[in-house]
Amino acid sequence: MAVSGHSALVSTAALETLLVGLDGVSWPVLRRQLDAGRMPALERCLDDAATADLESQVPPWTPSAWPSLYTGVNPGKHGAFDFLSFDGYDWGLINRTHVREHALWELLDRHGYSSVVVNVPVTDPPRSFDGALVPGYVASNDPTCHPDGLLADLKDELGDYRVYAPRDLDGDDQRMWYRRLVEMHGAAFRYLLDEHDPDFGFVQFQQTDTVFHERPTDEDAVESVFTAVDAELERILDVCDPDTILFASDHGIGPYEGVEFRVNEFLRDQDYLQTTRGSGGMPSWTSIARDRDDDGGSSRAQRLVAAAASVGLTSQRLKRVLEALRLDGVVLRNVSMDTVRAGTERVDFERSTAYMRSRTELGVRINKAGRDPAGVVSPAEYSSVRSDLIRSLESATTPDGDPVFETVAPSERYFSGPFLDDAVDIVTIPDDYQHYLSASMRGDQFAPPSEPWNHKRMGVVALTGPGVDTDASLDGAHLFDIAPTVLASLGVPPSTRMDGDVLPGVPPMDAVEYAPFSGGDVTTTDDADVQDRLANLGYLDDK
Repeated sequence: MAVSGHSALVSTAALETLLVGLDGVSWPVLRRQLDAGRMPALERCLDDAATADLESQVPPWTPSAWPSLYTGVNPGKHGAFDFLSFDGYDWGLINRTHVREHALWELLDRHGYSSVVVNVPVTDPPRSFDGALVPGYVASNDPTCHPDGLLADLKDELGDYRVYAPRDLDGDDQRMWYRRLVEMHGAAFRYLLDEHDPDFGFVQFQQTDTVFHERPTDEDAVESVFTAVDAELERILDVCDPDTILFASDHGIGPYEGVEFRVNEFLRDQDYLQTTRGSGGMPSWTSIARDRDDDGGSSRAQRLVAAAASVGLTSQRLKRVLEALRLDGVVLRNVSMDTVRAGTERVDFERSTAYMRSRTELGVRINKAGRDPAGVVSPAEYSSVRSDLIRSLESATTPDGDPVFETVAPSERYFSGPFLDDAVDIVTIPDDYQHYLSASMRGDQFAPPSEPWNHKRMGVVALTGPGVDTDASLDGAHLFDIAPTVLASLGVPPSTRMDGDVLPGVPPMDAVEYAPFSGGDVTTTDDADVQDRLANLGYLDDK
C-alpha cells in the first residue's frame, strides 16, 4: 500500500504482505504518540485500517509470546514458556530449538513463497527456508543468520549490526542507542528486501518495549523510540507496496499500580517450599543488584560470602546491614554478581513441594515424582496437592486486603499439547496485571514493585492495504490469529494445529494438515551477556 505523503520512490520489492512487530505496545501508549503527532506514517496507515486490541497469551512475555505469534499455537504445542528452559532443576536460555512447531515463513516456503525476517525474538538458530532471517532478542549480539554469511554482508553494507546496544549506557547515550538500533534494524530489513525481493516481510522493533523497562518516565527517550520507528516505517513503505500490512504487538505495557508479591516467600510461609544457601538451587540475586563486575578477581570474596551463608548470613541480611551503614553502594560496585550469588538464599528444588521457578513463567511448579528428578509429590497425591495449593494462592491478599490474583488455575486451562508437562502446574495471573510477581527470596512477602512498568495482557493489532476489508471488525483478536492471517493473506492455508483463526478483513481459508514438526536436537544457549541484559531489564528476577 502506498501511503500518501511519501517521497516518490520507485518500489524495489514486490512484497505482498508486510508484518510489523511492535514489542510491548498497547493502544494507550500508541495513542499518546499519535496524538502528539510523532508518528505521521503510522497515522496515515491507521486512517484506513481495521484496528482492535490484541489479546496476548499466558504468559504475556517476549520469549513465549513471539513464538506463539509466528507459529499460531499455544506454548503447550510449541514448547517455549519463558526466557529460561528447564531440564529437571537445571536451566538455560531459550532459543529457536525449543520452539518445536513450524514458523509461518517455513510454511510459506512449502508453498513457494519467500520471506525476509528481521529482529524477531527467539529465531536463533534459524532453520532453512527460501529467504533471509536475522534473529532478534535472546540471540547473541552476533546472531547466527540465514543464509550463511549474511551477518558479514550486513556489517559490510551498514557499517555495523547489533541486536543490543553497548552495555552500561545512560542519559543521552542510551537515548541515542535506542534510535540507532531501530534505524539499524530497519535498514537491514530494507537492504534484504532489495536483495531477496520476498513475498512476505516481517520486521520487529524491540525498543518500543525496552524503553519502558529502562526509562518509562523519560519522555524524550520514549519520543525518540517512537519517532524512529515511524521514520523506519515510512522508509520501508517507500520501497515496497504490499497488498496487506499487519501491525501487531506481542503484549501490552503499562505502569504497575499494586505491589510486588514474592510468591516463593508465600510458599515458604505455607510450608510448601524449602530453601538452601551457597551452591545449588535457584538464586534470587538480580533484585539485590544488577551491575556486574566481570573482572574475575573475586573468587576469594565468593568463598567468604559462601562461608558466611553456611552459618546463616545470606546476601539479603548482609544487604540490610550494609544499607544501615550506607555502604551498600560501595560494596555492590566492587563485588561481582557471582559473589552476591554465592551467599544468596535460594529455593531448594529437591526438598520443596512447590515453587516459582521464574517469575515470567507466571505460575507455580509442583515437584512431582516420576516427572521431576527428585519429585516429592506422588502422582496419586498430585491432584489434591494442586487443589489445596490453588485454594491457598487464591486466598492471598495484599497488605490493603485486596486480592493478589485475578486467576489461579490449573495449567490445562491455558495450555494444551505435547509440552504441557514443561509448563507450570498452576497459572497465577495477578489482579489486572497490576501486581509484580517475584520469585525472589528476600524475607518479606510484599514490597514496592521492582519495576515501575511491565507487561499487560492487551496489545495492538491493525490491518490495512488494498487486499484488506478495513471495515471488518477485529474485536476479539488474539495473538494466535496472526500467523493464520498472514498465511491466508498470501493464499496459503493455515495449519490444523494452529489455535488461532484468520482475522476478518482477509479472505478466509480452511486449515489443512501439515507434516509434524521435526526440528532436531534441542540445544541451550549459554550467553552470559544476554543473561545479564535480561536481568537488567527485570526479566530474570532469579537466574
